[in-house]
Amino acid sequence: MAVTRRSFLTGAVSLPCIAQAAANSGGPMKITQIDAVTFRKVIKVGGNPGGSEAPEFCWVHLHTDQGLIGTGETYPYHQGEIGALKDYARVLLGKDPRDIDGIWRSFYHNMAMRNAGGADMRILSAINMAQLDILGQAAGLPLYRLLGGKTRQRARVYNTTTDYWAINGTRMGRDTMKIVEFLLERGITGMKIYPFSAPDNYLSNDALERGLGWIREIRDKVGNRMDICVDCWGRFDFPSALRIAKALEPYNIMYLEDAMLNGNARAYSRLARETSVSICMSETLATRSEFREFFELEACDVVMYDLCWCGGPSEARRISDMADTYFIPVSPHTCGGPLLYICSTHLCTALPNFLIMESNYWKYTHQFPYFVTNAPVPKDGAVVPPELPGIGAGIRPELFTSGDAIVETVAKS
Repeated sequence: MAVTRRSFLTGAVSLPCIAQAAANSGGPMKITQIDAVTFRKVIKVGGNPGGSEAPEFCWVHLHTDQGLIGTGETYPYHQGEIGALKDYARVLLGKDPRDIDGIWRSFYHNMAMRNAGGADMRILSAINMAQLDILGQAAGLPLYRLLGGKTRQRARVYNTTTDYWAINGTRMGRDTMKIVEFLLERGITGMKIYPFSAPDNYLSNDALERGLGWIREIRDKVGNRMDICVDCWGRFDFPSALRIAKALEPYNIMYLEDAMLNGNARAYSRLARETSVSICMSETLATRSEFREFFELEACDVVMYDLCWCGGPSEARRISDMADTYFIPVSPHTCGGPLLYICSTHLCTALPNFLIMESNYWKYTHQFPYFVTNAPVPKDGAVVPPELPGIGAGIRPELFTSGDAIVETVAKS
Protein backbone atom coordinates (compact mmCIF):
# COMPACT_ATOMS: atom_id res chain seq x y z
CA MET A 1 0.00 0.00 0.00
CA ALA A 2 1.39 3.42 -0.93
CA VAL A 3 1.85 5.68 2.07
CA THR A 4 0.71 9.27 1.71
CA ARG A 5 0.70 12.09 4.21
CA ARG A 6 -3.08 11.90 4.31
CA SER A 7 -3.13 8.17 5.05
CA PHE A 8 -0.52 8.68 7.78
CA LEU A 9 -2.45 11.45 9.50
CA THR A 10 -5.83 9.76 9.26
CA GLY A 11 -4.48 6.46 10.56
CA ALA A 12 -5.27 4.47 7.42
CA VAL A 13 -1.79 2.97 7.61
CA SER A 14 -0.39 1.89 10.96
CA LEU A 15 3.10 2.93 12.01
CA PRO A 16 4.23 -0.66 12.71
CA CYS A 17 3.22 -1.62 9.17
CA ILE A 18 5.13 1.30 7.67
CA ALA A 19 8.13 0.68 9.92
CA GLN A 20 8.37 -2.97 8.94
CA ALA A 21 8.26 -2.10 5.25
CA ALA A 22 10.98 0.52 5.70
CA ALA A 23 13.16 -1.77 7.78
CA ASN A 24 12.84 -4.61 5.29
CA SER A 25 13.75 -2.48 2.30
CA GLY A 26 17.36 -2.15 3.44
CA GLY A 27 18.02 0.51 0.83
CA PRO A 28 18.82 4.20 1.11
CA MET A 29 16.26 6.63 2.45
CA LYS A 30 15.95 10.33 1.68
CA ILE A 31 14.33 13.34 3.30
CA THR A 32 11.94 14.68 0.68
CA GLN A 33 9.91 17.29 2.54
CA ILE A 34 10.19 19.36 5.71
CA ASP A 35 7.19 20.87 7.47
CA ALA A 36 6.88 23.26 10.39
CA VAL A 37 3.81 22.68 12.57
CA THR A 38 2.41 25.34 14.87
CA PHE A 39 -0.95 25.50 16.63
CA ARG A 40 -3.87 27.90 16.72
CA LYS A 41 -3.77 30.89 19.03
CA VAL A 42 -6.43 29.54 21.36
CA ILE A 43 -6.82 25.90 22.31
CA LYS A 44 -8.82 25.01 25.40
CA VAL A 45 -6.83 22.44 27.32
CA GLY A 46 -7.77 22.50 30.98
CA GLY A 47 -8.76 24.62 33.92
CA ASN A 48 -5.94 26.99 34.78
CA PRO A 49 -4.93 30.52 33.70
CA GLY A 50 -2.61 29.12 31.04
CA GLY A 51 -5.18 26.70 29.66
CA SER A 52 -6.48 28.89 26.85
CA GLU A 53 -3.17 30.08 25.45
CA ALA A 54 -1.51 28.78 22.33
CA PRO A 55 0.93 25.97 23.07
CA GLU A 56 4.48 27.21 23.39
CA PHE A 57 5.90 24.28 21.42
CA CYS A 58 6.13 23.67 17.68
CA TRP A 59 6.87 20.52 15.70
CA VAL A 60 9.07 19.61 12.76
CA HIS A 61 7.96 16.90 10.31
CA LEU A 62 10.62 15.16 8.23
CA HIS A 63 9.05 13.24 5.31
CA THR A 64 10.94 10.47 3.56
CA ASP A 65 10.75 8.77 0.20
CA GLN A 66 9.78 5.55 2.01
CA GLY A 67 6.68 7.10 3.53
CA LEU A 68 7.93 7.46 7.08
CA ILE A 69 7.36 10.79 8.82
CA GLY A 70 9.47 11.71 11.82
CA THR A 71 8.29 14.35 14.28
CA GLY A 72 10.48 16.51 16.50
CA GLU A 73 9.66 19.30 18.91
CA THR A 74 11.11 22.49 20.28
CA TYR A 75 9.98 25.67 22.03
CA PRO A 76 9.23 28.48 22.95
CA TYR A 77 9.95 31.09 20.20
CA HIS A 78 8.35 29.83 16.99
CA GLN A 79 9.32 32.59 14.62
CA GLY A 80 13.02 32.27 15.30
CA GLU A 81 12.90 28.47 15.26
CA ILE A 82 10.97 28.24 12.00
CA GLY A 83 13.26 30.86 10.49
CA ALA A 84 16.25 28.69 11.40
CA LEU A 85 14.51 25.65 9.93
CA LYS A 86 14.05 27.52 6.66
CA ASP A 87 17.72 28.49 6.64
CA TYR A 88 18.90 24.90 7.06
CA ALA A 89 16.15 22.97 5.26
CA ARG A 90 17.86 22.75 1.88
CA VAL A 91 20.90 21.23 3.55
CA LEU A 92 18.69 18.42 4.88
CA LEU A 93 16.77 17.57 1.70
CA GLY A 94 18.08 14.43 0.06
CA LYS A 95 19.96 13.28 3.17
CA ASP A 96 19.31 9.90 4.78
CA PRO A 97 17.61 10.76 8.09
CA ARG A 98 19.12 7.66 9.69
CA ASP A 99 22.58 9.26 9.50
CA ILE A 100 22.03 10.70 12.95
CA ASP A 101 25.54 11.76 13.95
CA GLY A 102 26.62 12.87 10.47
CA ILE A 103 23.71 15.28 10.08
CA TRP A 104 24.13 16.53 13.66
CA ARG A 105 27.83 17.25 13.16
CA SER A 106 27.32 18.98 9.80
CA PHE A 107 24.45 21.10 11.12
CA TYR A 108 26.37 22.00 14.27
CA HIS A 109 29.52 22.96 12.37
CA ASN A 110 27.58 25.35 10.12
CA MET A 111 25.94 26.81 13.20
CA ALA A 112 29.10 27.06 15.30
CA MET A 113 30.94 28.99 12.59
CA ARG A 114 28.16 31.58 12.80
CA ASN A 115 27.76 31.89 16.59
CA ALA A 116 26.13 28.65 17.74
CA GLY A 117 23.04 28.69 19.93
CA GLY A 118 19.58 30.16 20.22
CA ALA A 119 16.97 29.23 17.64
CA ASP A 120 19.54 27.30 15.59
CA MET A 121 20.31 24.98 18.50
CA ARG A 122 16.64 24.53 19.32
CA ILE A 123 15.78 23.56 15.75
CA LEU A 124 18.76 21.18 15.59
CA SER A 125 17.31 19.54 18.71
CA ALA A 126 13.94 19.10 16.99
CA ILE A 127 15.53 17.72 13.82
CA ASN A 128 17.57 15.22 15.83
CA MET A 129 14.41 14.09 17.62
CA ALA A 130 12.59 13.65 14.31
CA GLN A 131 15.50 11.66 12.86
CA LEU A 132 15.46 9.28 15.81
CA ASP A 133 11.71 8.94 15.43
CA ILE A 134 12.26 7.82 11.82
CA LEU A 135 15.08 5.47 12.78
CA GLY A 136 12.93 3.82 15.43
CA GLN A 137 10.02 3.42 13.03
CA ALA A 138 12.28 1.95 10.36
CA ALA A 139 13.83 -0.49 12.82
CA GLY A 140 10.54 -1.27 14.57
CA LEU A 141 12.10 -0.30 17.93
CA PRO A 142 11.09 2.18 20.65
CA LEU A 143 13.40 5.13 21.18
CA TYR A 144 14.89 3.86 24.43
CA ARG A 145 16.31 0.87 22.52
CA LEU A 146 18.15 3.23 20.18
CA LEU A 147 19.56 5.08 23.22
CA GLY A 148 21.09 1.96 24.77
CA GLY A 149 18.18 -0.10 26.10
CA LYS A 150 16.77 -0.24 29.60
CA THR A 151 18.81 0.31 32.72
CA ARG A 152 15.60 0.46 34.76
CA GLN A 153 11.96 -0.47 34.31
CA ARG A 154 10.54 2.86 35.46
CA ALA A 155 11.76 6.45 35.74
CA ARG A 156 11.00 8.31 38.97
CA VAL A 157 9.44 11.78 38.56
CA TYR A 158 8.99 14.90 40.62
CA ASN A 159 6.22 17.44 40.06
CA THR A 160 7.04 21.00 39.06
CA THR A 161 4.66 23.06 41.17
CA THR A 162 3.70 26.53 39.98
CA ASP A 163 0.63 28.76 40.12
CA TYR A 164 0.57 28.93 36.31
CA TRP A 165 0.46 25.14 35.88
CA ALA A 166 -1.66 24.69 38.95
CA ILE A 167 -3.06 21.53 40.50
CA ASN A 168 -6.82 22.17 40.65
CA GLY A 169 -6.45 25.86 41.40
CA THR A 170 -4.12 25.47 44.39
CA ARG A 171 -1.28 27.88 45.15
CA MET A 172 2.02 27.32 46.92
CA GLY A 173 2.20 29.27 50.16
CA ARG A 174 -1.58 29.32 50.55
CA ASP A 175 -2.24 25.61 49.85
CA THR A 176 1.20 24.11 50.34
CA MET A 177 0.17 21.05 52.32
CA LYS A 178 -2.88 20.39 50.16
CA ILE A 179 -0.50 20.15 47.18
CA VAL A 180 1.98 17.97 49.07
CA GLU A 181 -0.72 15.54 50.19
CA PHE A 182 -2.21 15.43 46.69
CA LEU A 183 1.16 14.37 45.28
CA LEU A 184 1.97 11.89 48.04
CA GLU A 185 -1.41 10.20 47.58
CA ARG A 186 -0.35 9.52 43.98
CA GLY A 187 3.03 8.15 44.96
CA ILE A 188 4.94 11.25 43.82
CA THR A 189 7.58 11.89 46.46
CA GLY A 190 9.44 14.79 44.85
CA MET A 191 8.44 18.34 43.97
CA LYS A 192 10.10 21.43 42.49
CA ILE A 193 9.14 24.76 43.98
CA TYR A 194 9.99 28.44 43.44
CA PRO A 195 9.98 29.92 46.93
CA PHE A 196 12.41 32.81 46.39
CA SER A 197 11.76 35.93 44.34
CA ALA A 198 13.12 39.45 44.51
CA PRO A 199 13.63 42.50 42.31
CA ASP A 200 17.08 43.53 41.10
CA ASN A 201 18.69 40.13 41.73
CA TYR A 202 19.07 40.78 45.47
CA LEU A 203 17.19 38.77 48.07
CA SER A 204 16.08 40.63 51.20
CA ASN A 205 15.90 38.99 54.62
CA ASP A 206 12.10 39.12 54.49
CA ALA A 207 11.99 37.43 51.05
CA LEU A 208 14.41 34.76 52.22
CA GLU A 209 12.35 34.08 55.32
CA ARG A 210 9.08 33.84 53.33
CA GLY A 211 10.61 31.28 51.00
CA LEU A 212 12.04 29.22 53.83
CA GLY A 213 8.55 29.17 55.35
CA TRP A 214 7.32 26.94 52.52
CA ILE A 215 10.13 24.48 53.10
CA ARG A 216 9.77 24.44 56.88
CA GLU A 217 6.06 23.70 56.53
CA ILE A 218 6.73 20.71 54.30
CA ARG A 219 9.43 19.34 56.60
CA ASP A 220 7.35 19.94 59.75
CA LYS A 221 4.25 18.21 58.34
CA VAL A 222 5.64 15.27 56.30
CA GLY A 223 9.30 15.14 57.25
CA ASN A 224 11.52 13.64 54.55
CA ARG A 225 8.68 11.87 52.75
CA MET A 226 8.78 14.63 50.14
CA ASP A 227 12.03 15.44 48.32
CA ILE A 228 12.31 19.15 47.53
CA CYS A 229 14.02 20.73 44.54
CA VAL A 230 14.37 24.52 44.66
CA ASP A 231 14.55 26.42 41.36
CA CYS A 232 15.65 30.06 41.29
CA TRP A 233 15.37 30.46 37.49
CA GLY A 234 18.71 32.27 37.31
CA ARG A 235 17.36 35.32 39.15
CA PHE A 236 20.08 36.04 41.70
CA ASP A 237 23.55 37.49 42.07
CA PHE A 238 26.28 35.54 43.83
CA PRO A 239 25.76 36.89 47.38
CA SER A 240 22.03 36.10 47.24
CA ALA A 241 22.63 32.66 45.72
CA LEU A 242 25.07 31.84 48.51
CA ARG A 243 22.66 33.08 51.19
CA ILE A 244 19.91 30.87 49.74
CA ALA A 245 22.18 27.84 49.59
CA LYS A 246 23.39 28.31 53.17
CA ALA A 247 19.85 28.83 54.43
CA LEU A 248 18.71 25.61 52.74
CA GLU A 249 21.42 23.41 54.25
CA PRO A 250 19.41 22.24 57.31
CA TYR A 251 16.46 21.08 55.18
CA ASN A 252 18.07 18.25 53.20
CA ILE A 253 16.79 19.38 49.80
CA MET A 254 17.51 17.33 46.69
CA TYR A 255 19.15 20.20 44.80
CA LEU A 256 19.28 23.94 44.17
CA GLU A 257 18.71 24.68 40.48
CA ASP A 258 19.89 27.70 38.47
CA ALA A 259 20.58 29.96 41.42
CA MET A 260 22.34 32.34 38.98
CA LEU A 261 22.52 32.64 35.21
CA ASN A 262 24.87 30.15 33.60
CA GLY A 263 27.47 32.53 32.18
CA ASN A 264 30.21 31.99 34.77
CA ALA A 265 31.24 28.45 35.65
CA ARG A 266 33.84 29.73 38.13
CA ALA A 267 31.15 31.50 40.14
CA TYR A 268 29.22 28.23 40.28
CA SER A 269 32.39 26.40 41.29
CA ARG A 270 32.77 28.78 44.22
CA LEU A 271 29.11 28.35 45.17
CA ALA A 272 29.46 24.55 45.09
CA ARG A 273 32.58 24.70 47.32
CA GLU A 274 30.91 26.93 49.90
CA THR A 275 27.72 24.94 50.48
CA SER A 276 26.72 21.36 51.20
CA VAL A 277 23.55 21.77 49.08
CA SER A 278 23.75 19.97 45.72
CA ILE A 279 23.98 22.42 42.83
CA CYS A 280 22.00 21.62 39.67
CA MET A 281 22.96 23.02 36.22
CA SER A 282 21.15 23.75 33.81
CA GLU A 283 18.38 23.35 31.24
CA THR A 284 19.77 26.45 29.53
CA LEU A 285 23.11 24.84 28.60
CA ALA A 286 23.54 23.09 25.25
CA THR A 287 26.00 20.44 23.99
CA ARG A 288 28.86 18.71 25.75
CA SER A 289 31.03 21.75 25.11
CA GLU A 290 29.00 24.02 27.39
CA PHE A 291 28.78 21.45 30.19
CA ARG A 292 32.48 20.57 30.01
CA GLU A 293 33.74 23.56 32.00
CA PHE A 294 31.18 22.97 34.76
CA PHE A 295 32.43 19.39 35.09
CA GLU A 296 36.11 20.33 35.05
CA LEU A 297 35.65 23.08 37.66
CA GLU A 298 33.45 20.88 39.90
CA ALA A 299 30.75 23.52 39.51
CA CYS A 300 27.67 21.26 39.59
CA ASP A 301 26.48 18.14 41.40
CA VAL A 302 23.45 17.35 39.22
CA VAL A 303 23.10 17.80 35.44
CA MET A 304 19.88 19.15 33.99
CA TYR A 305 19.30 19.57 30.26
CA ASP A 306 16.31 19.93 27.99
CA LEU A 307 16.15 17.63 24.95
CA CYS A 308 14.55 20.43 22.93
CA TRP A 309 17.40 22.84 23.68
CA CYS A 310 20.61 20.89 24.30
CA GLY A 311 21.02 19.37 20.82
CA GLY A 312 18.38 16.63 20.94
CA PRO A 313 18.25 13.14 22.46
CA SER A 314 21.55 12.13 20.82
CA GLU A 315 23.46 14.99 22.43
CA ALA A 316 21.63 14.52 25.75
CA ARG A 317 22.92 10.96 25.82
CA ARG A 318 26.46 12.19 25.17
CA ILE A 319 26.19 14.84 27.91
CA SER A 320 24.93 12.15 30.29
CA ASP A 321 27.82 9.85 29.48
CA MET A 322 30.29 12.68 30.07
CA ALA A 323 28.62 13.45 33.41
CA ASP A 324 28.83 9.78 34.34
CA THR A 325 32.64 9.89 34.12
CA TYR A 326 32.47 12.48 36.95
CA PHE A 327 29.91 10.36 38.86
CA ILE A 328 27.34 13.14 38.36
CA PRO A 329 23.65 12.13 38.07
CA VAL A 330 21.17 13.49 35.53
CA SER A 331 17.74 15.09 36.06
CA PRO A 332 16.17 16.15 32.71
CA HIS A 333 13.94 19.20 32.29
CA THR A 334 10.62 18.35 30.59
CA CYS A 335 8.20 21.25 31.07
CA GLY A 336 7.73 21.94 27.36
CA GLY A 337 5.57 19.91 25.03
CA PRO A 338 4.44 16.27 24.94
CA LEU A 339 7.21 14.99 22.65
CA LEU A 340 9.86 16.40 24.97
CA TYR A 341 8.19 14.63 27.89
CA ILE A 342 7.86 11.30 26.10
CA CYS A 343 11.38 11.40 24.65
CA SER A 344 12.78 12.23 28.09
CA THR A 345 10.98 9.21 29.51
CA HIS A 346 12.67 7.04 26.88
CA LEU A 347 16.08 8.53 27.66
CA CYS A 348 15.72 8.27 31.44
CA THR A 349 14.83 4.60 31.06
CA ALA A 350 18.16 4.09 29.31
CA LEU A 351 20.52 6.22 31.44
CA PRO A 352 22.67 4.49 34.07
CA ASN A 353 23.24 7.78 35.95
CA PHE A 354 19.61 8.88 36.05
CA LEU A 355 18.41 10.60 39.24
CA ILE A 356 14.86 11.91 38.73
CA MET A 357 12.81 13.45 35.89
CA GLU A 358 10.58 16.49 35.83
CA SER A 359 6.82 16.12 35.29
CA ASN A 360 3.85 18.42 35.68
CA TYR A 361 0.37 17.31 36.70
CA TRP A 362 -1.44 19.99 34.69
CA LYS A 363 0.46 19.18 31.52
CA TYR A 364 0.05 15.39 31.49
CA THR A 365 -3.54 15.63 32.76
CA HIS A 366 -4.90 18.51 30.67
CA GLN A 367 -2.53 19.71 27.94
CA PHE A 368 -0.67 16.70 26.55
CA PRO A 369 -3.74 14.46 25.95
CA TYR A 370 -5.10 17.09 23.58
CA PHE A 371 -2.13 16.47 21.27
CA VAL A 372 -1.05 12.86 21.84
CA THR A 373 -2.46 9.61 23.18
CA ASN A 374 0.63 8.14 24.83
CA ALA A 375 1.97 10.75 27.26
CA PRO A 376 2.98 8.69 30.32
CA VAL A 377 0.94 9.29 33.46
CA PRO A 378 2.92 8.63 36.66
CA LYS A 379 2.01 5.50 38.55
CA ASP A 380 3.46 5.09 42.02
CA GLY A 381 5.62 8.11 41.30
CA ALA A 382 7.25 6.82 38.11
CA VAL A 383 6.67 6.69 34.35
CA VAL A 384 7.43 4.18 31.59
CA PRO A 385 7.93 4.94 27.89
CA PRO A 386 5.60 3.70 25.12
CA GLU A 387 6.52 0.30 23.67
CA LEU A 388 5.99 1.54 20.11
CA PRO A 389 8.43 2.24 17.26
CA GLY A 390 10.24 5.56 17.47
CA ILE A 391 8.91 8.11 19.95
CA GLY A 392 5.53 6.36 20.01
CA ALA A 393 3.67 9.53 20.97
CA GLY A 394 0.40 8.68 19.27
CA ILE A 395 -0.06 12.09 17.67
CA ARG A 396 -3.77 12.79 17.29
CA PRO A 397 -4.68 12.99 13.58
CA GLU A 398 -7.69 15.21 14.30
CA LEU A 399 -5.28 18.07 15.05
CA PHE A 400 -4.60 18.20 11.31
CA THR A 401 -8.19 17.86 10.16
CA SER A 402 -9.71 20.31 12.67
CA GLY A 403 -7.41 23.18 11.81
CA ASP A 404 -5.81 23.25 15.25
CA ALA A 405 -2.46 22.37 13.66
CA ILE A 406 -1.08 24.79 11.08
CA VAL A 407 1.30 23.03 8.69
CA GLU A 408 3.78 25.04 6.64
CA THR A 409 5.89 23.20 4.08
CA VAL A 410 9.34 24.73 4.49
CA ALA A 411 11.14 22.75 1.77
CA LYS A 412 10.33 20.00 -0.71
CA SER A 413 12.42 18.15 -3.27
